[in-house]
Amino acid sequence: MEPTIACVVPCHNEEAAVGKVVRDLRAALPESIVYVYDNASTDRTVEVARAAGAIVRQEPRKGKGNVIRRAFADVAADALLIIDGDDTYDASRARDLVNLLFDGPYDQVVGARRVTDDGAYRTGHAAGNKLLTGAVRSLFGNDVTDMLSGYRVFSQRFVKSFPALAREFETETEMTIHALHLRLPTAEVAVDYRVRPAGGESKLRTYRDGWRILRVILDLARRERPSLVHTVIAGVLALVSVVLGIPVIADFVRTGTVPRLPTAVLAAAIMTIATLVLLVGYILESLMHMRQEQTRLVHLSYPAPAYSPRLTARGAGIGAVSGRKTAASRRNAIALDAEQHRDLEQGQEVSPSDG
Repeated sequence: MEPTIACVVPCHNEEAAVGKVVRDLRAALPESIVYVYDNASTDRTVEVARAAGAIVRQEPRKGKGNVIRRAFADVAADALLIIDGDDTYDASRARDLVNLLFDGPYDQVVGARRVTDDGAYRTGHAAGNKLLTGAVRSLFGNDVTDMLSGYRVFSQRFVKSFPALAREFETETEMTIHALHLRLPTAEVAVDYRVRPAGGESKLRTYRDGWRILRVILDLARRERPSLVHTVIAGVLALVSVVLGIPVIADFVRTGTVPRLPTAVLAAAIMTIATLVLLVGYILESLMHMRQEQTRLVHLSYPAPAYSPRLTARGAGIGAVSGRKTAASRRNAIALDAEQHRDLEQGQEVSPSDG
């Protein structure tokens, strides 16, 4: 049985680029189904995506993280590819990423950006990416080189065990740390990264999004490495207590009295708090391990990707026949999904909170 492949393209006002992205994906992966998730666009993104052959779904809550959460809940496939709809990534390399996922097998393959055009990667974004990637490597121990890439392929078991709590562009950070948290097999493929086409506008804000991602990293460190975080906090408190307490102890040794009683009480209280913080850290570490075990069991309840779709990509012999069959299957699936989607729109109103 051939594996199922789905492509998810999050879009907000990408009419200038989304058509080319969809066409490139369909050419690279003719057996896949391409979904464009429109994220409250005010231009012709929906019309252009449908004209290019994609199934369009709506996510009215703005933010890429909200789109990923909705798509991961709605779409089931053996391999799920996500790529930004701004045509900055080389969508024609999709076959390489999917093949590597199956051949590994891996749970995540990241398209590590390789800048090919001047101005494609602003200096602030490049510096921020290096800083944040370095922070994650220090906290969680990994060798990922492009933590913030928006071009990735996931196995089904990654998708269905990923909580998707982020709201906006910090979702890539969450994906990276989820893979590190469960020690999932991950690979990288260097892909070209180019400037946006004329008429496109970047949704990234260097300082705002960088600060938000840094906050996510610190919050994840607190939740995923509680013993480390609490040990650091307890150590700082203990150091303050010792600094305050040394003069008190010296006075007591010299005179046998405690003339600085308020200072002594304060030092003792701070040391008590440090001890409690340390104990809470160890308790949270135990709870984190229990949660990690549960997440791991959910991950293992799905089979590993084990079949390579290389033959469907060949242009001759059996590969060509298989490619035509899978392309026909994809078109039938698109037609059926689109018909069901129209019936749903005509028959009932879909709540924004669904999914």
